[in-house]
Amino acid sequence: MPSRVRNGGDLNSNAELSTLVAQAKKAGLPKEIIERAIAKGRGVSLSGLALETVTLEVMLPPSVSAIIECQTDNKNRTLSDLRLLVKNMGGTVTPTSHAFERRGRIILESEGQIEEEKVMDHVLELGALDMEVEEHQSSVSVYTEPSQTASIARSLAGSLGLNIRSYEIVWVPRPESRVQKDEPESSTQQLPLEQIISITKTSVP
Repeated sequence: MPSRVRNGGDLNSNAELSTLVAQAKKAGLPKEIIERAIAKGRGVSLSGLALETVTLEVMLPPSVSAIIECQTDNKNRTLSDLRLLVKNMGGTVTPTSHAFERRGRIILESEGQIEEEKVMDHVLELGALDMEVEEHQSSVSVYTEPSQTASIARSLAGSLGLNIRSYEIVWVPRPESRVQKDEPESSTQQLPLEQIISITKTSVP
């Protein structure tokens, strides 16, 4: 939703945002979450205070590199809370950005099944870096250089007739840093990262 707000936060003058809000309400998304997302796109909190981006590089059990990034209207308090949270989970604050790269991520969806080869042809033609079709084949994630994210999102949606679910700039693990899926995992080992994701998403959606 924030990407739509950059075209204006007034629902009467921003047709794209108005449509998105209507879809969110139809899906049963709470009013507070919708208002918070619109405010975030404007760069302010619900109280009207300016939002700042906070980034914390950490290592979590069992030796998982992570970058926590969120927006807040109180930078010092949020950093303090995050450091305490990481410490209580047995993690440490340490440089980890070398294990990641900044990428644009576009998520496109279709009412039916997505034709992977057709999408791949357009992705390569536009200069995108990679793509992943979801298992159920109704959505696809496309990765780009950060500066090309918005333009490629609109081009793909227009040429393929797909809907843009979201597009944003994210931290993506470098290939050599990714954890192999076939490695044994336990719920206890996954818990710290899952809890942090849950807490940060709840704080600022």
